[in-house]
Amino acid sequence: MFVRSGRFRLYAAVAAGSFRRFATYRIATMAGVFTNTVFGVILTYTYIALWDEKPGLGGYDQAQALTYVWLGQALLTTVAVMGGGFEDELMRRIRTGDIAIDLYRPADLQAWWLAGDLGRALFQLLARGVAPMLFGAFVFQLALPGDVLTWLAAALAVLLGVVVSFALRFLVALSAFWLLDGTGVAQISWLASTFFSGMLLPLNVFPGALGEIARALPWSALIQVPADVLLGERSGAELPGTFAFQAGWAVALLAAGRLLQAVATRRVVVQGG
Repeated sequence: MFVRSGRFRLYAAVAAGSFRRFATYRIATMAGVFTNTVFGVILTYTYIALWDEKPGLGGYDQAQALTYVWLGQALLTTVAVMGGGFEDELMRRIRTGDIAIDLYRPADLQAWWLAGDLGRALFQLLARGVAPMLFGAFVFQLALPGDVLTWLAAALAVLLGVVVSFALRFLVALSAFWLLDGTGVAQISWLASTFFSGMLLPLNVFPGALGEIARALPWSALIQVPADVLLGERSGAELPGTFAFQAGWAVALLAAGRLLQAVATRRVVVQGG
């Protein structure tokens, strides 16, 4: 019990340190809020034109579609759709050999980076997510829920989305153990995440088999699923299955990362003698 408590305090400290670290980049944060807001306005008018032409597209009315836009801008950096989290630093440490120091720490490598990424995600949600969402709600007619339970359910969906995103990016970062440069893998992951998360367009709009496949892939847990929960498209008896979908991908991907980490650790030991 004491050991578990000590480990929890360690990872909580890592998460808090990551939060404070990102909080020091105030100019970058303000620039990010401005950028998210500008792109939110551009996407909003694009969606207005699209939904005027095709009302009810994807099962959303126009207010829901616009809410989807601003939620996407709020979650863009929270779930690190385009990367920019821990993965660049981890790949650099693998290339330089500093990863050996990390492996000697009295902490699990995967849990250490997960804790740090959770701290980063919380800061990005509060600092870069809330302001654009408030702007969108003030300027445009959004379909925001009026009950606390829906907001709490959406918050849980966002948390699970962050974990799924971390697990995907952890696998990408570990590829640097076998590649001279993991940039190519990271770029492929970024493209897949941007397209299949629903960042550009709701996955409900995708036709036929493409839509079914896209909604079944782990990237849909990043934006599409939290958006559907917030918009009430998944509620009541559907919520357990929704959370199980996200949690299932999180567990599977974290397990894959742990397996790859074990293989990579043996590789470091062999190379280091």
